[in-house]
Amino acid sequence: MHFAICATWGPTDPTRSALPFIFAASALQAGDTVTLMLFHDAVHMATQGTAEKLVPVGPPPRFEEVVSHAGAKVLACKPCVAVRQLPEANLDKRIALAGMNEFHEAAARENARVVCF
Repeated sequence: MHFAICATWGPTDPTRSALPFIFAASALQAGDTVTLMLFHDAVHMATQGTAEKLVPVGPPPRFEEVVSHAGAKVLACKPCVAVRQLPEANLDKRIALAGMNEFHEAAARENARVVCF
């Protein structure tokens, strides 16, 4: 199965920003593939070093596990990055800039499920 995951929470709420990565890690652990798209304030998670500094209350952080997994594609919304004036040079090189067309492509895959956080 493939999961198209949409994330909108950023560093202002470390627990909420970690939830999509926790879900993605669980899916990957089960042998599924994922596309995790960072929208809105979640694009801050694509900035180098940001996710590593966030500690969710309760569950363990699983950002690194997801972005380094071969079965995961992590994307950051290019317009969201631009409007927040995040320099592309500061973004994690494992996270690609993309748009809604790429998220739609992931969601339209056969046997895909969409999960939003």
